[in-house]
Amino acid sequence: MKVAYKDKMLDLGEVVLLMKDWAMMAGDIQLGHFRKSGLDIATKYNDYDVVTIADKESEKTILGYIRDFFPGHSILSEESGETEGNSPWRWVIDPLDGTTNYSQGLPVFSVSIALEYEGEAVAGVVYAPYLKEMFTAVKEEGAYLNGQKIGCSGKEELSSAVVATGMPVDKQENPDNNLANIANVVTKVRGLRRYGSAAIDLCYVAAGYLDAFWELALHRWDIAAGTLIASEAGARVEFFRPDREYSIFASSPQLYPSFRPLIH
Repeated sequence: MKVAYKDKMLDLGEVVLLMKDWAMMAGDIQLGHFRKSGLDIATKYNDYDVVTIADKESEKTILGYIRDFFPGHSILSEESGETEGNSPWRWVIDPLDGTTNYSQGLPVFSVSIALEYEGEAVAGVVYAPYLKEMFTAVKEEGAYLNGQKIGCSGKEELSSAVVATGMPVDKQENPDNNLANIANVVTKVRGLRRYGSAAIDLCYVAAGYLDAFWELALHRWDIAAGTLIASEAGARVEFFRPDREYSIFASSPQLYPSFRPLIH
């Protein structure tokens, strides 16, 4: 897919190749610190919201390349916030999605990079460095895992579905914390999982490893790339709670009629 950019055409396929390189560089940084001391773990919003030296070094690397290659573009990144600008292009970065897992030595974490044009994601990469899984998508060109095209599952029955969810960071002080949905779902499906990286959850729906995923109160950087990848793989994706930031639901189209009504 090509999009006009400064009187030229921006080839999103070529952009994805750059994004993959940057994600792999960030992943190498994360693997270099993984399961080692000296992570400099700190908290942000509360004790459940953590950041490490690997988050910061990964973000610095990715942002440096974006500014070198696309100096006129805006950027929204988890640790640095948003840069102001009038560009229709915006990069949305989660340098390390799944920091709690990472800080505990658990291997489910990822790098998420998306490029938006006029508010819509048009290219996305999610890379799980420990698992060596690279998910990519360009709008209207499908979704891929390690270069192979992927598609969401075709399951229709709740009793055979394996689904995933997460808990919002304000789970302690806000009773609107997803527990009611979890209780409603868990007895009706084959399995309920909590992987701890929304980017990976969405990509696993895309690949058919999960049949559905939902979560409340996420941020744009958590879901920008993963939402594009899931949609391009044929998943039905929607935002179901406008009052709780990015509250997302994704499933195969076949499972949607029976599973979606369970989530309130």
